[in-house]
Amino acid sequence: MPAPPTSSVVGLVCPACGVGYRESATNPRCRCGSLLDLEVPPPSLTGAELRSRFEARLTGRDIADVSGVWRYRELVVPQIPDSPISYPEGNTPLIASDAIARWTGTDRLALKHEGQNPTGSFKDRGMTVGMTQAVRLGARGVTCASTGNTAASLAAYAAHAGLPALVLVPAGRVTPEKLAQSAAYGAQTVALRGDFDRCLELVEQAADRFGLYLLNSVNPYRIAGQQTIIFELLHQRRWDPPDWIVFPAGNLGNTTAFGRALVASHRAGLISRIPRLAAVQAEGAAPFAHSYAAGFTPLEPVVADTVASAIRIGNPASFDRAVRAIRATNGLVTTVTDREILEAKAVVDRAGVGCEAASAAAVAGVRRLRRESVIGDGDSVVAVLTGHLLKEPLAAATARDSRAVEIDGRLDEIEAILDR
Repeated sequence: MPAPPTSSVVGLVCPACGVGYRESATNPRCRCGSLLDLEVPPPSLTGAELRSRFEARLTGRDIADVSGVWRYRELVVPQIPDSPISYPEGNTPLIASDAIARWTGTDRLALKHEGQNPTGSFKDRGMTVGMTQAVRLGARGVTCASTGNTAASLAAYAAHAGLPALVLVPAGRVTPEKLAQSAAYGAQTVALRGDFDRCLELVEQAADRFGLYLLNSVNPYRIAGQQTIIFELLHQRRWDPPDWIVFPAGNLGNTTAFGRALVASHRAGLISRIPRLAAVQAEGAAPFAHSYAAGFTPLEPVVADTVASAIRIGNPASFDRAVRAIRATNGLVTTVTDREILEAKAVVDRAGVGCEAASAAAVAGVRRLRRESVIGDGDSVVAVLTGHLLKEPLAAATARDSRAVEIDGRLDEIEAILDR
């Protein structure tokens, strides 16, 4: 039953028509068809008080303090149960690499490696919040469409919560490693003869008909959790925001979450200025970039084709919300080729950092924006790596030294290899 939220409670609001819904609503869409936003009342604490509280929680032992998501609960979902469904997640490193910085031409570059989450991707941040809400609502089961990472995360958190899980993936377009994760955690995987966009369309219908709780990034609680990538990043920088935050963009959930998090951080007095967002799409899956280049014209879906499977999405669900995020941060959207993605991945991997192909789009994007002088000399940049190297270990197979060199066991053979 629609009911506008008050300023003192958490509620769901349609940004398109302004209709409010109770925070316990299970449908992520308004009656008008737009995706709902989770509105959290502004904290009563000052920015300085919030910073002090977040810092104190770093040494806490309660799961809500140890988690790099629930630690920032005043800005996420203040009303949480005593035991959220948490591993814990977050607490991912901010890495500096001279080799990667040199390759991008950016002196002040850091990498926020979300591949260090429990299931190897940033999805865990949103999943802990979404799964906790599913349990709170008494859901009979959970479901999602996925290119692999969401499925793995949903399966793990559903197992943790004791809920059955159903995941839909595009047949033949998800790496065996990601499928193995979902299977290991006990989820029922269904491979659909179609692309991700068709999977999401079908799973939304299935969730509604069969009473399953949908946990794709259309779910506003997922977006709430993903905001903590930004909160934690800013915390690690001692609340000194970078000039740019660059990240890969597919279904545009992170674009939405990042914009909301930066605006919320600024309004709460945690930061004095808002960094610019740069969303990076693969050229073969770039409907958001096409729209941006034309002044944010209405979305025109494409048939997605890119080596970066995690962002191989042609009809992004969070388009409208992402447009607002880019505008709110004076951000931009750019593209990189598959060749640039694989080149960036090789650089990241050989620097000892490692990432999946989609993550490398962010690094390739930094290089392109620096070469185009969009990122200025001396600008500080954080690139977000969204997934772990082992999500796609074969994506580096094109590198000429990716295979082991076989020998008979003589020292002179080893000497010859070292001489190379």
